[in-house]
Amino acid sequence: MSEAGKGILAMVAACCIWGLSSLYYKMLAHVPPLEVLSHRTLWSMIFFGAVLAVQGRLGQVAELFRKPRVLAIVLLAAVLISTNWFFFIFSVQTGHAVQASLGYYIFPLVAVMLGFVLLGEKLGPAKWAAVGLAAAAVGVLTWGYGVAPWISLILAFSFGFYGLLKKGSPAGPVVSVTTEVLLLAPLALIWLWGVHMQGWQGLVGRNLATFGHSLKDSLLLMLAGPLTGAPLVLFSYASKRVRLGTVGLVQYLNPSLQFLVATLIFRETFTRWHAIAFPMIWLALALYSWSSLRQDRAARRVAVRVAGEGTTVT
Repeated sequence: MSEAGKGILAMVAACCIWGLSSLYYKMLAHVPPLEVLSHRTLWSMIFFGAVLAVQGRLGQVAELFRKPRVLAIVLLAAVLISTNWFFFIFSVQTGHAVQASLGYYIFPLVAVMLGFVLLGEKLGPAKWAAVGLAAAAVGVLTWGYGVAPWISLILAFSFGFYGLLKKGSPAGPVVSVTTEVLLLAPLALIWLWGVHMQGWQGLVGRNLATFGHSLKDSLLLMLAGPLTGAPLVLFSYASKRVRLGTVGLVQYLNPSLQFLVATLIFRETFTRWHAIAFPMIWLALALYSWSSLRQDRAARRVAVRVAGEGTTVT
């Protein structure tokens, strides 16, 4: 199999894990979300640390701690990814997995808009139309429900800003996310101490402190580490071997699986407002993908022409 083929398989595997992860978090619906988030942070740190140790790259994490400016960016990224993780867990546990899938559908369009506003990136007519359709879809849901789909927006914008910060990070994805969870680990430990020793209840007003008391729950909570880390490692492997346009298209497998799980397995309500808004989002993504593929092909043609001219000159 070619390297590109291996990359596509790795990308599909990563997106399947992400897309079906809501089934895992549903099994932990009885565990308060902050408790789940704390364990996800700690076991992810252990998983990523083990990966870097095997690769002999733990020293790269230490290097980030010697760069205050870079560390500040990593800390902000840690807050954003933790927010994203929490609200995804919360959405699945509280019966809002459809909203979560919508958030990850509109994330690429939010990222495009952030690039335009904050980085001065240019948008062609197709991408403007895609962003407009996404905004209209959110407007439809807001009108239909009388309130904005806030979980979707938090997930999309937290991940969008997270991606923006990662774009300028000098560290690789595994090194940077290891540092992020390492920075969050003290907060996770403090929260779990409060849950187990002080009976803290958190946002949902209940306490479970299940780890160490239930073998099943303890093993499930420990699984949060590889469940978080494995797809990121696969994604990192794929992104080095697959064209950016292909990566963008395959990524839609994640929210699509989330949507199918939410509607077909969790049996969440899919209203007429969803039936209007989701096709608008899908059309927006089709326009965005078409425009991105055209840009990708144009860039490759230019690269081939420049390479050819260089060979001729030589």
